[in-house]
Amino acid sequence: MRKLLAYPLTVLYFIVFGVTLLFFHPIQWVCLNLFGYKAHNKSVDALQFSLMRCLNVLGTRFTWNNQYEIPTNQPLLIVSNHQSMYDISPIMWYMRKHHVKFVAKKELGKGIPSVSYNLRHGGSVLIDRKNPRQAFPAMMKFGAYIEETKRAAVIFPEGTRSKDGYPKTFKTKGLELLIKKSPSALIVPITVNNSWKMLRYGKFPMGIGNHIKFTVHKPIEIAIFTDKQELFQVVEKTIVDAITH
Repeated sequence: MRKLLAYPLTVLYFIVFGVTLLFFHPIQWVCLNLFGYKAHNKSVDALQFSLMRCLNVLGTRFTWNNQYEIPTNQPLLIVSNHQSMYDISPIMWYMRKHHVKFVAKKELGKGIPSVSYNLRHGGSVLIDRKNPRQAFPAMMKFGAYIEETKRAAVIFPEGTRSKDGYPKTFKTKGLELLIKKSPSALIVPITVNNSWKMLRYGKFPMGIGNHIKFTVHKPIEIAIFTDKQELFQVVEKTIVDAITH
């Protein structure tokens, strides 16, 4: 019965999701080209809030558990496990005062209204995973940008989403490059739970009635670790230990 109900709700979701992306695409363009970065950033915040509301059509709920005051005058490296594309809008909305930017695969930089435009023009970095000669300099430049602007970079070290909630082994090269160019950053580990259930049946129909939970862990000072491998192990263990199945 649950899966049967998911079919009409998924159709409705796709409609409101598509309309939302098409609606905000010209708004982003106007905000950026006529009013600059601040206006564009506000439009992106509104987009993320609206995308979360679209998911309410599927009965999706979001809960954040954060016991820490995270400074806005310091660059952040937000490190998270990755269960689906539905991890992204809640992180961008909840952490919006930190001006969240993403490390994303280059394929997302074209063809998706609103999303591709923001990735190309909003300060995020698009990398070619198969081409280290492009990816490494891009990541170094991105790290320097985060350091200079004191904004937040989100990186998913698994490299790709976990389809069943069980985490993949973290790849630390990208995080290592960001740390190198943004040494004053705080690392903020985040654990995502239940996002993978949005695609439990595949792309259609979508999962309904899911409660996606985010846990923000204690920020970690990079400088207190002389051994970066130890730092990476602490970050990975912190995130993975809070994943539920």
